[in-house]
Amino acid sequence: MAARAAFIYKFFGHQKTSDYIKDIIGGIITALVSIPISMGYAQIAGLPMQYGLYGSVIPIFLFGIITSSKDFVFGVDAAPAALVGTAISSMGISAGSEQAISAVPLTAFFTAFWLLMFYFLKAGKIVQYISEPVMAGFVSGICCTIILMQIPKLFGGSAGNGEAPELIKHIIEQAPEFNLWSFGMGLSVIVIITVFRHITPKIPMSVIMMISGAAVSAIFNINELGVRLLPDVESGFPGLNFHMPDIELDKISELLFTSLSIAAVILSESLLASRGNALKDGYKLNSNRELLAYSAANLASAFSGCCPVNGSVSRTGIVRQFGVKSQLMSVFASLTMLAVIFFGTGFISLLPVPVLTAIVISALMGACEFDVAKHFFRTDKKEFYIFAAAFSGVLIFGTVYGVIIGVTLSFIAVIIRAVTPPKAFMGVIPGRDGFYPLDRSTQALPIKNTVIYRFSGNLFFANIDSLIDDIEQSVKEHTKIIIINAGAVGSIDSAAAQHLLMLYHKLKAKDIRLYITEHIGEINDCLRKYGAGELVENGAVRMTIQLALRDAGVKKPYKTETPDSTSSKTYDISPKGMQAELEWALGSDAEVFKSQLTEEIYLSIKNSGSLTVEAVEKIENLNRWGRFNLVDEDELLDRLEARILNRAIKHPDQAEKIEDVLEKRRIIIEQKITNTAPETLERLRQNRLTAARELYINDPDEYEKRRQKRTEHIAALKKINPDLAERYRKIYKDILEISESIDPDN
Repeated sequence: MAARAAFIYKFFGHQKTSDYIKDIIGGIITALVSIPISMGYAQIAGLPMQYGLYGSVIPIFLFGIITSSKDFVFGVDAAPAALVGTAISSMGISAGSEQAISAVPLTAFFTAFWLLMFYFLKAGKIVQYISEPVMAGFVSGICCTIILMQIPKLFGGSAGNGEAPELIKHIIEQAPEFNLWSFGMGLSVIVIITVFRHITPKIPMSVIMMISGAAVSAIFNINELGVRLLPDVESGFPGLNFHMPDIELDKISELLFTSLSIAAVILSESLLASRGNALKDGYKLNSNRELLAYSAANLASAFSGCCPVNGSVSRTGIVRQFGVKSQLMSVFASLTMLAVIFFGTGFISLLPVPVLTAIVISALMGACEFDVAKHFFRTDKKEFYIFAAAFSGVLIFGTVYGVIIGVTLSFIAVIIRAVTPPKAFMGVIPGRDGFYPLDRSTQALPIKNTVIYRFSGNLFFANIDSLIDDIEQSVKEHTKIIIINAGAVGSIDSAAAQHLLMLYHKLKAKDIRLYITEHIGEINDCLRKYGAGELVENGAVRMTIQLALRDAGVKKPYKTETPDSTSSKTYDISPKGMQAELEWALGSDAEVFKSQLTEEIYLSIKNSGSLTVEAVEKIENLNRWGRFNLVDEDELLDRLEARILNRAIKHPDQAEKIEDVLEKRRIIIEQKITNTAPETLERLRQNRLTAARELYINDPDEYEKRRQKRTEHIAALKKINPDLAERYRKIYKDILEISESIDPDN
């Protein structure tokens, strides 16, 4: 009862009526598209073509009721068919012979056995360790391989077999068979489907093109023009029929080995593709359950007299266009195919081969993930190269080798990341608590005579030398303290522990104190276990950076070094310090971001000719996410003022309103700075003074307008906060008197 309830819920428990309709239509489309595909691949496998139809009934039904995938299509497919066809050919078994009719299903039986073993071994978890670029490259490689197989059928030739080099050679060899009518018909279908995919993707153009092709064939007798049609197929289902072939034992063992490679292909190809769909659609795929579904489908295929079956990227690409929601699609696909076998075989002989081939090629083109490759090329060249390697491997060497190449490169990339994790030297920032990377914050300064080094990865034999080199190169004549921030170190091996101990002694001989801080307690256990317990016993291990500094005699306020290390300045790291995340979040792109935001607000005002609500909200909420420190925000207001208050705006009368908004925001900034980090007022003064000098030199008239506005601003501030107004009167004093100290001609 429970199993039946689960089955009912799977298809009927959580869908709308419209979803059922999509699933039913998707199933019918899958069956119709599978007619030419399954028949063609059955021939490649060495079987009479009608066996491809037989393998598209019970195997697909069983897959649909077992799988955890929602829209993945299973059936007679290229890779297993090609592998079987190659195997029986090498054994001297003629395609279409009685031996082939019994040997090919045996291969499907053995494949089901291997897949069942994979299920018990829980081998489905393997794909969790295959990266996105490998997955995308793998799927794209399969799609392009099958497209190359199908191209000759567009112009009247026969489908190819093998990998890209053999397929290209086959296309050239088939050139004498070129038929203009066939090629024109197929190319037109590809163009129409591609165009409608972008305009109205929900219209089932594949089915429309198939029906249109059959209608053209019935009306105009296009076969007389050299356009090939599918052959006649006898109606009726032969029933389940499986027996051991009459072949030598060594050939059976060869088929057993071939079936292992086919099972590996099904594991990788189907799981990778279906997992990719699940990730895109936001649901979790049960990889091990998929293996059980693959095994059951192949066992049913063996008893149906067909070849091994596999996931179909091309047909999945077609049905996904129609928003299929469940495997009710597969159930209806199998029922539709059964109806075709009994009642619709006459329709099959009207289908033009180039039209059906074009439908398959169009689906494969849509399934290629070159947009993912483009994204990788822009963002991470390593990921792009992995994609290219997996893609090329499948295309040139075949499915199995393509996966091996891609997975190997993925593991190499993981090793490289582990060996060279993110590292940074750290310092302090005025007005803030904590320690910040020097390379991502222009405000951060190193503590005097101190090196703080963050290592963000596990420490082991392959990367400890990198840490040692970085620290040794950071040592200067005045260095007295070195602190390793090991907060991101989760483990350490014996080699790394011994190297740290040697570094400790080496620095101690130079009168430099070494500390390891922020790490989990298990690291201390490892240090003691691996013979470096001296670090723990002698106090070189501290819970926090602050405790290490205190132990070394460095207390707040911390003295910091200037970039040239010739002077120092004292900052009190207040817990009320400003939180500027912009540089931390964007690094070197922070300036670009500020410029883009300035331009965005400016264009909003310029294009509308007025101070829109949207523009005001952007100005008033610049610091909504805490991305700017207050000085950065004040600088951004200056940029906005310079950009907005010019003749490019359609209505100059808006200038006063814009200035009012900017000045109100400046008052808020000034009050916040006074309350949180008054020492930063000096930096604010210097920023404004520099901007005012540049403005006076470049545009004295505009400077005079703003000088007057500053005077009004101080007067307004005096009514709200007299003390703050007096402080800012002193700050603005130099700005207001620039004209007396600068000659604009110079």
